[in-house]
Amino acid sequence: MHELSIALAILDAASEEAARLDGARVLAIHLRFGPLSGVVEEALRSAFELAREGTPFGETSLVFEAVPLVAFCPSCDAERPVASIRHLRCAECGGPASHVVRGRELEVVALEVEP
Repeated sequence: MHELSIALAILDAASEEAARLDGARVLAIHLRFGPLSGVVEEALRSAFELAREGTPFGETSLVFEAVPLVAFCPSCDAERPVASIRHLRCAECGGPASHVVRGRELEVVALEVEP
C-alpha cells in the first residue's frame, strides 16, 4: 500500500507550507494525477484519511484533478489523447503513439488555507 507513504509525503509538504505561512490552517490540498501515476484515487483517499488522524490536518480534504492521458502521435505530428491506457494509440488516426506527453503526474498544485 504505497498510497500511505504518498499520503504522508503530501501531509509533510502541506505541513511545511503551513509553517511557512505562520501556521495557517490547511482546508484543502489540490492534487493533479494522471492514469499512469501508479496511484488509485480511492486508495489514496483512504490512506490520506488514515494519515491525517491525530494531526492538525484532521479536517483537511483532498481535491483531485484528473489529467487525461495524452501522447505524441507521429502520424498526426501532434499531441493527441490515446484510445485507451492499454493500447497507446492515437484516438484520432489509430496510429501508435511514440511517447506519453501527459498522464504520469502526481503533484500537489495548490493548498486552500485559512490564516
